Amino acid sequence: MTERKNYNFKIFDLYDINEIKVNEPGLKSAINLEPRLILKSNGRNVQKFGQLKVNIVERLINRVGVAGHRGKKHKLIKGNATGKYSKNTNIVLEAFKLIEKKTQKNPVEVFVKALENSAPRDETTVIEYGGARYPQAVDVSPLRRVNLVIRWIVQGASDKAFNKKKTFAEAIAEEIILAYENNGESFCLKKKNESEKQADSAR
Repeated sequence: MTERKNYNFKIFDLYDINEIKVNEPGLKSAINLEPRLILKSNGRNVQKFGQLKVNIVERLINRVGVAGHRGKKHKLIKGNATGKYSKNTNIVLEAFKLIEKKTQKNPVEVFVKALENSAPRDETTVIEYGGARYPQAVDVSPLRRVNLVIRWIVQGASDKAFNKKKTFAEAIAEEIILAYENNGESFCLKKKNESEKQADSAR
């Protein structure tokens, strides 16, 4: 048997993620920090829990392409965030450079901490009982917790940059830094608090 070499790949060949650890036990299984040379899985992970095999930064890049979509309504999509993967990657790379400049820290580490701070623990679902529909509080699975935060980061950034002077990359960087600092102005922290308050009232 040949011995596998342990290559030290960096994200964008800039950011080392070998030392980054997920502190929240509930999210360890859902945040993939496997070093990858190229952040493009070409759709090979379309299977049950396939997202768990996709690097967390790649999942952010994939979400940038559908920034304006909200539920079943498809809002206006930003012109510079199209389905073109290289364009979306450049937006995220520029955002990471801004985060590094402002915080003097590894931007992937800042992003992971922002995910931990903003991941909702409870949300509401609707159950039907005897012909009536009731809201019911439920726990959120680790994978959905991470997916919700990535969605909220991109949606919050899209709102801040749409028809404004601020670029999309600047808005993403600002949103991630606000979530990292537990700042109440963060869009995803507002959504998290709203989700958990609704769940509390539906118990």
